[in-house]
Amino acid sequence: MSPVMLIHIAAGSTALLSGAAALILRKGGRRHGRAGTIFFAAMLVMTLTGALIAALKPERATAVIGIITCYLVATSWWTARHRDGRAGRFEVAALTVILACAAAELSFGLIAMNSPRGRIDFLPWQPMFVFAGLAALAAALDLNFILRRQLSGAQRVGRHLWRMCAAMLIATTSFFQGQQDNFPEAWQGSAIWYLPALSVLAAMLFWIFRVRFGRSWRRWPPGELSRAPSASRRIPAPASAARQEG
Repeated sequence: MSPVMLIHIAAGSTALLSGAAALILRKGGRRHGRAGTIFFAAMLVMTLTGALIAALKPERATAVIGIITCYLVATSWWTARHRDGRAGRFEVAALTVILACAAAELSFGLIAMNSPRGRIDFLPWQPMFVFAGLAALAAALDLNFILRRQLSGAQRVGRHLWRMCAAMLIATTSFFQGQQDNFPEAWQGSAIWYLPALSVLAAMLFWIFRVRFGRSWRRWPPGELSRAPSASRRIPAPASAARQEG
């Protein structure tokens, strides 16, 4: 096994454990913040090494999925760090990257769909259109952010949490559904392996609804959420540093 693969496996295992801890622990607490920081770092290592491994196989569409996941983590972290909620050069650069990923996944999907095997490299065409749609959605939200120039406190938290949760969902699905060949034979194909991904999805929907539609978030202007006494106990982000809004 290559050193890059070992690093990828170690980072992936760390990301799954720390991401689960960040979802479970009290939001805004120190342990939650530490778990979120570990999750962020582990996801960056996992996605970049995974994209490299996939590109060398080659599995071109899978490599692009790794870049999309890395983009989700990076933009989520950047949003949490910049509490003024203002768009800048980073958002413009991120928009360029995710637009390229959307175009690549769409192109790969069309090529695979029209091929005799319905695949490109080793991946069927259906996931490529799913990730092309996800990338297009993220790009549209980035463009909206850039044009608005600033997000409210609730919008900023929502931007942070859905991107971190989406990255966690991709990692969870990739492991529990995509790596079942490495499980003991008796465990393969069990419906129980859908529960981790469904749990992450349920948590993401719950917190998005609570942040975007909860009254307690609406009165805080950009940059003020972290200083609100009541909000500090309600920070919903699944993978944030301590005292950050998302």
